[in-house]
Formats: sequence, structure tokens, C-alpha cells
Amino acid sequence: MKVGFISLGCSKNLIDTEMTIGLFKEHKYTIVNDTNEAEIIVINTCGFIESAKQEAINTILEMAEYKTKGNCKYLIVMGCLVERYKKELEKAIPEVDLFISIKEYDKLWEKIEKLINSKSQKLQTSNLDYLKRVITTGATTTYLKIAEGCSNRCTYCAIPYIRGPYVSRPFEDIIEEAEKLEKQGYKEIIVIAQDTTKYGIDLYGKSRLAKLLERLSKIDGIKWIRFLYAYPESITDELIQTVKNNDKICKYFDIPIQHISNSVLKRMNRKSTAEEIENLIEKIKKEIPEVVLRTSLIVGFPGETEQDFEKLYNFVAKAKFDKLGVFKYSKEDGTPAARLPEQIHYKTKEKRHNKIMELAQKISREKLEEKIGKEYEVLIENKTFDGKYYIGRTYMDIPETDGLVFIPNTKPNLENTWAKTKIKDVKNYDLIGESQ
Repeated sequence: MKVGFISLGCSKNLIDTEMTIGLFKEHKYTIVNDTNEAEIIVINTCGFIESAKQEAINTILEMAEYKTKGNCKYLIVMGCLVERYKKELEKAIPEVDLFISIKEYDKLWEKIEKLINSKSQKLQTSNLDYLKRVITTGATTTYLKIAEGCSNRCTYCAIPYIRGPYVSRPFEDIIEEAEKLEKQGYKEIIVIAQDTTKYGIDLYGKSRLAKLLERLSKIDGIKWIRFLYAYPESITDELIQTVKNNDKICKYFDIPIQHISNSVLKRMNRKSTAEEIENLIEKIKKEIPEVVLRTSLIVGFPGETEQDFEKLYNFVAKAKFDKLGVFKYSKEDGTPAARLPEQIHYKTKEKRHNKIMELAQKISREKLEEKIGKEYEVLIENKTFDGKYYIGRTYMDIPETDGLVFIPNTKPNLENTWAKTKIKDVKNYDLIGESQ
């Protein structure tokens, strides 16, 4: 049978999708990209914030139509949304043939086989397997998940309730997967977890992220290594020096600080103070002058005053992050923040969000214009539809989040290679370059 997949949400979710594709492929199913062709449609959902939940519901309903107007015989829905709302979903969307929660992943194939009544030969291993993933992120770049879940217990976040507590993968298992990925031709490895800086504490009694990055850098075919996300309280001097001194590790920190007002940080149950965050950012910039800093913020958290917001705005103006994302606080079921008093009106959230974004866009433009005339190595990943430009990224850009570099197509066969590029111009969040 032909199987089509839709993966929603974060890159950690994407790895679960890739492992599920590998499981179907191992059982001799045909994987297709066109949902019109698919006899089985599998949707891996996100349930992190309200907008993600709505996107998931809309996608499920849209795919359910293929059971009447397409070839779809079975609609399977898995992932975070199912983990949170399985019973409600089963009642509300009977068109779905099978809902699989995250806690049921150890019986995933057993449930699928029972649904489809497959006569395919049963394999010794039918669980999700990192080593049998089918990579969907192109020929050069892939993700490497080093832990599952989160134990930080930020009051606004539902991830611990969905994914459970933080559980690190064994060091040797990660290296084995990375070596296999390198043999398959992947040259950019993006290390991910909800909080990479906590890697190893549960297994080894201390963080081993720096040691892991060093070990990954010894794999010959890997050229770029990134890590997402680095919580400020766990960024050690050892990690900073590892990033500084290792040529393979991109000089890029994604540090989700969320706020800078101590009163808001305390209500969020964040572990860093404003002073510690400010000192950390100064230290990283001093140690690694070429570093790129990205952060994410939440505005409109319960009890956030005008004074709290002004502190945040002024901090953004001073810190001048290279990349910055802003979220309007989303009241999530079952989280402590949802029960806090002084919930902020949505119009106030919108106003504060827009004000920060306007400032961030101005800073981003200034930062990008500083790059005109400079040369960078650019990983070329594809071309524009008309073929006139190559599209790539520098060490300063993570896939599908940051900007791109557009390079006139004047040289053949640059895709999936690194090209020395001189920056000529800026367009919105992207750079225009010229291959040297």
C-alpha cells in the first residue's frame, strides 16, 4: 500500500515522523509525497500552543476528505495533540481510523498492523528506531535528537505533560547514529532537544553537551555542527570555549530567554535572573566576536506590567540580537500559568508583540547591512523555481527559521556544496550574494 506523511510542529517531531516512515518502509510499504495517491495518510501533530493545535485540527479535517474524494483507506493521527486530547479527538473526529499517543509509540506498529490487518512478515524489531529513519530534510542537512522530554517545568509550557521528563540518549547511541548519517552523506548535523544544555545530567550526573559536540566534530565527513536550544542557566564556560575553539561548530547560540523582568521570570519558573542573562550575553559576545545570537520572547504573560514590558523592550534595543522571535502568551490547558491571575487582554498582547517585532526588524536590517562586502561560506541547498538563483545558508542561519542567501546561477553544479560568496545586497531578512 502507498503511504503519505504530514509532519507538523518542531524538528524534534520531524524525527519521530522520519522514524515512522522508516518503520513503514521496513515493512515494504511504498512512501509517496502526493496525498492524492496515498492509501494510508499519517499525520504527526503538534499540540504546543493554541495556533499549533488549530493547525493540526484543520490538517486532520482536510486529510479526512481524502477518504471520500481520494484513495485514502486509512487515516492515522499521532503525536503531541493526541497525547493531550486523545479521548476528545476520538469523539470529535470519527473519520480518523487510529489515534496514537506518544506513550503508545512502543506499540505503534502493533496498533497499525491491527488496523490494517497486514499480512506482511513481522520483524524482530517493530518499534521506532533512530538508525532506521528516512531523512526528509534534503541531501546535506539532518537533525540529531539527543534527548526526549523536558524537566524545566516552565509554568507556561505543556511539553513536560506531553513528552514527559527529560531523558538523555546514551552518548554511544548518538555517536553511532551520527556516524551512520555521515556515511549516508550528511555534512551538517543539527543537534536538538528541548534543552540541549541539560544533555547527560540524568545519565552521567553532569552536562556532557560540550563533550558530545567535540566527539561529533571528530567524524571526518561532518562540516557543520549546530545545537538547539541552549537554556541560559546551563551554558557553561566549557561550552562557550568548545564553540569558540572548534571550527566545525557553528558560532551560533539559540538562547530562549523568554523575558528580562525578574518578576515575570519568577512567575514563569525560569531559572535565570535578568542580571545573569545580561552577563551571559556579554560574555559570549566577548569570547566569540563573530557569534550569532538568537532568542525567543513571550509578551503578555499573566501579570506582565507596562514597566515589565518596557524593561524587555529596552533590553532588546540594547542587546541587539541577530535573530529574535516573539510569541504572544498562549493559555495552555493544565499549565500553572493558565491559573494565574491578571491574564493579559489579547489586544495588549498584540500591541506589545508588534512593538517588539518592529524593533527587532530594524535591528535585523542593520545587522544584515553590516554584512555587505564580506565573504562567507554558503551551503547551497537548491534553486529558485525559475533556476536563476541558487538558494543557500551561512553558518548564521538555521533551516526554515532564519534568512537565506540568493546567488545568481552563473556556475554549474553548486547544489549540496559550500560556495565562497561575497554579499552584495540585502532584501528583507535575506542576503543577495555572488559566488567567488
